Amino acid sequence: MARALERISLLFPVWVSLFVGIAIFEPAIFTWFSGILIPLGLAGIMLSMGLTLLPADFKRVLAFPLPVLLGVLFQYTIMPLLGYGIGLMLELDPPLRAGLVLVASCPGGTASNVVAFLARTNVALSVSMTAVSTLLSALATPTAVEILLSGSSIDVSFLGLLKSTILVVVLPVLGGVLLNHSFGGTELVHRLKPALPALAVLLICLIVASVIGKDRALLLESGLMILLATVLLHSGGFLLGYVFTRLILRFRPDVEGMARTISIEVGMQNSGLGVVLARAHFVHPAVALPAAVSSMVHSLIGSGLSVLWRKVWPLEDSSGSGLQYLNMNQASQSRGQKTE
Repeated sequence: MARALERISLLFPVWVSLFVGIAIFEPAIFTWFSGILIPLGLAGIMLSMGLTLLPADFKRVLAFPLPVLLGVLFQYTIMPLLGYGIGLMLELDPPLRAGLVLVASCPGGTASNVVAFLARTNVALSVSMTAVSTLLSALATPTAVEILLSGSSIDVSFLGLLKSTILVVVLPVLGGVLLNHSFGGTELVHRLKPALPALAVLLICLIVASVIGKDRALLLESGLMILLATVLLHSGGFLLGYVFTRLILRFRPDVEGMARTISIEVGMQNSGLGVVLARAHFVHPAVALPAAVSSMVHSLIGSGLSVLWRKVWPLEDSSGSGLQYLNMNQASQSRGQKTE
């Protein structure tokens, strides 16, 4: 069962593409997943993420913080600026431009950890970056959106974005970490954990398909421009995250592995958060479309990169990258059990 659930989660790009395709032709299948269910779904994804972490996982950041801090800095500078620049370059309508800036200002998504594992890069670094960027998103995401959209025709509430990000992202992650620390050694949690990634995949697919189905007419009208904008956004994030890391950390012997990991983390966003914030704080429904399309686009690009980096240009020491994280995680789990 655990192996089957793992395979389901690893096929995330396939599922999200399938759900989007069905939503375009038969919107009613997914439009029921709306209203309060969307923020609750995202909170469920974040809780699942927190249940895979322990306080010990965050200590790795303190042991060698530079790559994590570098990646998080890129996440909240390169991506928002790319989103803003691409929106202007393509002359997107204000709601679509706002949606592109919004999803570009979101933290890293849990899908990046799956892609990092498939690419045999540094999974521990990827998990740490996702966790740190997620916790910082309460301030970083509203700040980036406020700065880049100030003076535009789209109104945005900094405090509203801050409150929503805390409620649906930060608190569920911290709650998951606390539950894992307190009850991680119990039989119930042990049985639940293999199903968490598959549950997260299902929830994000439902969120994306719901938005696509509800705003199908808008998507068909502006779909090519939204697709082009999100492809440029995420391609730029993958490329610039890699190049800048290579330049800054060029003297480190393991720079290639870190550059690939940071590239994946910078290029992949928590698109579900973008959808939730767009639905809650922007009047125009088109604001949510770039985030919905983004989920499919960054997953497909990331999966393609993972194949290239795993099969065509593998790291010389890549064989232990995934095992390194798994062993560290198992060790931290053991320490958590001993303290109970």
